[in-house]
Amino acid sequence: MSEPFENVPFPVWPLRAAAGLALFALVATALARYYGLGTPLQVASPIRLERDLRFVEHRSGGASTSAGGIDVIDARTGRKIDELRPGADGFIRATLRGLARERLRNALGPQTPFQLALHADGSLTLLDPATGRMIALQAFGPSNSGAFARLLTAGAGSDSASAAPAPTLAADAAAPSPIR
Repeated sequence: MSEPFENVPFPVWPLRAAAGLALFALVATALARYYGLGTPLQVASPIRLERDLRFVEHRSGGASTSAGGIDVIDARTGRKIDELRPGADGFIRATLRGLARERLRNALGPQTPFQLALHADGSLTLLDPATGRMIALQAFGPSNSGAFARLLTAGAGSDSASAAPAPTLAADAAAPSPIR
């Protein structure tokens, strides 16, 4: 028994049309990326309050520290402003873990402090100047961004980040993070 389409040649024009369409899509995409077409322009809002922070992990428990805790240090003054206790502040810990992993991948150390900033439009960002990565914290909800917002004014005794009032993000921004 013979095949019904054995002597019928396959038309070439559909293959050429498909190749042309694929080539057009590739060229159009490359040109759009090169000229920035379709890229939303985000104008950074001015910074209203900023603080440079270092995070120092406790390797072993001592008289005043617990293993697994993290000291939050104001990088400008060198003072401890807060402590992240084991089993608490899960969102802050997870965020820092991701940033630390990126620093390790790029063979960067912990020397450069992180920059936590409250902008005039109410947005809160965490910038890692060592890698250039910026995280828009409000994207994770008010309770998670509030966990970082409290660090802007924590330990605001004598040498605070500035004399600005405590940041207000949302009604429940001061609530502890539900992520453990």
